[in-house]
Amino acid sequence: PPEEVEDASEPTKRDRSHLESTLKLNEDKPADDFSGILQRLRKIYHSSIKPLEQSYRYNELRQHEITDGEITSKPMVLFLGPWSVGKSSMINYLLGLDDTPYQLYTGAEPTTSEFTVIMHGPKLKTIEGIVMAADSARSFSPLEKFGQNFLEKLIGIEVPHKLLERVTFVDTPGIIENRKQQERGYPFNDVCQWFIDRADLIFVVFDPTKLDVGLELEMLFRQLKGRESQIRIILNKADSLATQELMRVYGALFWSLAPLINVTEPPRVYVSSFWPQEYHPDTHKDLFLKEEISLLEDLNQVIENRMENKIAFIRQHAIRVRIHALLVDRYLQTYKDKMTFFSDGELVFRDIVEDPDKFFIFKSILAKTNVSKFDLPNREAYKDFFGINPITSFKLLSQQCSYMGGCFLEKIEKAITRELPDLLGSIGLGKKPNVLSCDITGCGETPKNRYRKP
Repeated sequence: PPEEVEDASEPTKRDRSHLESTLKLNEDKPADDFSGILQRLRKIYHSSIKPLEQSYRYNELRQHEITDGEITSKPMVLFLGPWSVGKSSMINYLLGLDDTPYQLYTGAEPTTSEFTVIMHGPKLKTIEGIVMAADSARSFSPLEKFGQNFLEKLIGIEVPHKLLERVTFVDTPGIIENRKQQERGYPFNDVCQWFIDRADLIFVVFDPTKLDVGLELEMLFRQLKGRESQIRIILNKADSLATQELMRVYGALFWSLAPLINVTEPPRVYVSSFWPQEYHPDTHKDLFLKEEISLLEDLNQVIENRMENKIAFIRQHAIRVRIHALLVDRYLQTYKDKMTFFSDGELVFRDIVEDPDKFFIFKSILAKTNVSKFDLPNREAYKDFFGINPITSFKLLSQQCSYMGGCFLEKIEKAITRELPDLLGSIGLGKKPNVLSCDITGCGETPKNRYRKP
């Protein structure tokens, strides 16, 4: 029949109405105004968290200073995965960029060697990475520290799309080129870590027809540690396999990822084909469409809870800064206790840094404060840290108090246990009451004993 000839040249496009309706792209509802809450969040950060962060040079340990641009930034969705699994196609599809001059370049070869940030703007335009990093109002200015070579591989695209008013997408180079990291001329893993630390949702995309869980992925999941609740695994191009084959791949994927993700709650996996073409005939179209809608609802949830996530992120950061301060304080105290008039400071300290466990440095932190052993940083990291920052350049916590400002440690503890949870509570008041539940946000420090009679 003649219709088929026409079909061959132009594959039919799928209906996009479910995208519009699930993401509420047609609603003209006023954006929630969180400016007051953001002001308070900035104030808590600057007055209660930053002083301790600077005093103990936390950003040299985690490379993580928080800029004001970051406090006010939109939620960020990060796309990770091997090359040619359809990350760029998925972004094109979600934003309807196909067949426009601004569609992300896609193809079977490793195409994206850049980190591409897709954000909202009044008209379609491309922004050089150097310009993005120079603009301190954007949340990308800290990327400057990765050097010129990296900034040349960073590109921004502004698109006038309703979804981007509420969220920013980041497309990353495929992981496979990891082996050539030296050839890249910039620290690829550090850059990835920077984005992972800040992403509200991390889509790890796979192509079921070439599933290869190798070293690169192991590296990636090591970097994703602690971010499990943000990870969503996507088995893309699902309509390119027969059902039975797809089930096998699904099982194989879980089998190979299990050792990489040690959490009780496995990450959610979405099985579908995220691109505009019609699904292959004789495949589970209904299932794929349902999966796609679930993924869109997931994305919506992140947008709706962006303020809660932001506060939880700052609180998580404060907890890390506090642990770091307690540890440096402990190292310093141990050093002072061991120093005598005749000792060689250099040798005394090397002894402590080489074997902190001999002096119960990490154990004493666990005993003293409600610190989870999973939050403790790596001992090795402190060898490097003190290699750059001599122990004698720090002051004890007990000396970091002023008559007017109070003590640094008390202020950060108050922010963690009272001020940030209160701020979280103030958002929940206008919303559904269940959002306030501390089970979700973990705002309570001590777990309740469910078996004790009230």
